[in-house]
Amino acid sequence: MTRLILPDTDRELSRQTGWVRAHWEALADHLLDSLVPYFSPGASLVELPGRPSRSGTASDALEGFARSFMLAAFRIAGVQGKGCEDLIERYARGVANGANPDHPEAWLRLTPRSQQMVEAAAIAVSLHETREWIWDRLDTRAQEHVAEWLGGFNGSTTHDNNWRLFQVVSEQFLASVGAPYQQDDIDAGLDRIEDWYVGNGWYSDGDGQNFDNYIGWAMHLYPGLWARMAAATPGAQYEDRLKLYKERIKLFLEDAVHLVGNDGAPIYQGRSLTYRMAAAAPYWMGAILDSTPLTPGETRRLCSGVARHFVQHGVPDERGVLTLGWYDTFLPTTQQYSGPGSPYWASKGFVGLILPPEHPVWADPEDSIPLDDADQLKAMPEPGWIVHASRHDQVVQLVNHGADHAPVAEPQGVEPAGDPHYNRLAYANHAGPDLSDHEPHVDNLISLVSPDGLASGRGRIRRLGVDGRTASSWHNAWLGDEGPWTIEITSVVHSGWEIRCALVDGLDGALVRSGGFAVAGDSLPEATSGEKAASARNSDGLVSAVVGLHGYDAAGVHRGLGVNPYGAHSATPYLTAPHHGQPLVLVNAVLLTRDALRPEALAEGIDVAVDGTTVRISLPGGGTEVVELGRNRAG
Repeated sequence: MTRLILPDTDRELSRQTGWVRAHWEALADHLLDSLVPYFSPGASLVELPGRPSRSGTASDALEGFARSFMLAAFRIAGVQGKGCEDLIERYARGVANGANPDHPEAWLRLTPRSQQMVEAAAIAVSLHETREWIWDRLDTRAQEHVAEWLGGFNGSTTHDNNWRLFQVVSEQFLASVGAPYQQDDIDAGLDRIEDWYVGNGWYSDGDGQNFDNYIGWAMHLYPGLWARMAAATPGAQYEDRLKLYKERIKLFLEDAVHLVGNDGAPIYQGRSLTYRMAAAAPYWMGAILDSTPLTPGETRRLCSGVARHFVQHGVPDERGVLTLGWYDTFLPTTQQYSGPGSPYWASKGFVGLILPPEHPVWADPEDSIPLDDADQLKAMPEPGWIVHASRHDQVVQLVNHGADHAPVAEPQGVEPAGDPHYNRLAYANHAGPDLSDHEPHVDNLISLVSPDGLASGRGRIRRLGVDGRTASSWHNAWLGDEGPWTIEITSVVHSGWEIRCALVDGLDGALVRSGGFAVAGDSLPEATSGEKAASARNSDGLVSAVVGLHGYDAAGVHRGLGVNPYGAHSATPYLTAPHHGQPLVLVNAVLLTRDALRPEALAEGIDVAVDGTTVRISLPGGGTEVVELGRNRAG
């Protein structure tokens, strides 16, 4: 397979990333060309190697076609089909054969809540964006087959989350080409996402506290794509909704600009992270809707940074294939619904290609993003986050007191186990959680540990508030069937590090363990531990440290093998304190940096005084923070 060859960097137009439109086109072409050996003879399926999803190999092969079609569609549309004749022929043939129920490669029919619905939406979007070059060139019988296949959405049922938007865009496409559709389905789906709008540009992806990349690459992307379809539908009423969506994406991007490092590395948090470059989708969509707080140069700076980051870390692989993982193949990053074609929803991150080459996002010089100029601190009360970042070491950290992806309703007394992609106290763009079904979860958790080694998790997060540089929450702690006890935590962010104040009700004789970030690499991270501090440093110079400031009396480093998306070897510093059955106040600092800072210096520079459940923190430089624990908790 031909390796990825990119144009020379252009430091005049893009002084930070060096990437211009030609780089995006070259990467898109490489990804699409590399899929050719995996196409079925009739071109309607893309059968990639890898672990099958729970939906089965027939669904996976449809997925490979549909998601790569979205990439091809953006590529074709942006250049008005010029030079894309092979792509047009390949995908037109695949659409005609896949939608034909009598063809041996016919796609699975759409049934309620089936994975095919996801892929159908990608095909509908792709057909709309390439209407002049693919849909309009299909013969009448092929168009009828496509309409009949997509018509499986009419009156059907989807999962009650971002899937509602798959029905919306698919039926809107049917409306735009004069095929049977149900306006009630479109209206109901768009009305339903209103129930999940929580303000300031943020949605939850369904009921509950579901905050992750889906907010950008689904909840904002599809309404924008729907509006493009509705605009092409005679008589469609869309202006009022479009005005709302434009207002919301502009607000969202004021926060989202902080979720990517100035080296392009996005934060590792949430599900479906194997979509990788899709993280760029909302920034492009803001430009497409002409509703963004970002300049055109900032938009390309962010998006090109994301794409370049993954390319620099070996994405795609030597075959030109997007694998199931983060950088390389790493299955714990994925979910059961992830099949070999799933990573091709990276295509969403290429949506900016539909903007013509003369558009300012491609023609204007790159601009600096906020993190290029100064360290950043941004409270985001809607998802329950504080995001803070260092411009010098390119590290972005997300302090999490609000996103848990927990089911809304469960049987009485049952607590969700907690998903490591959501339940950690903090996430970052150069460090990820250890993901193991067998080893204890240590990183970025405060847990009770029983005498026999059983550790509590963090399932449902009960918010207590986000304000400025402080965020608080509490959660139930179970040790098997024993419990619940409660752990309340307030995070105070200062100068790139986090101080965690905890009030722990627990089992007499248990330990309380507080872990920092897991750092990982291909070689064993260096580790040090003392009485009240521990640290680990990977081969890239990234240091994770924890420092006891009150109540902790021991420290250590937990090592993992083959459990971290950032490398085979991982190490997590942690602190422990004995619990004697009475409410216990504990305070520690958490650090993730590339600076050569001696962790103990934090303890020497911070003064902590505890009076009952009141914690007074005297910070370097003269600032003081007072944390009141245990006063605002509600069941």
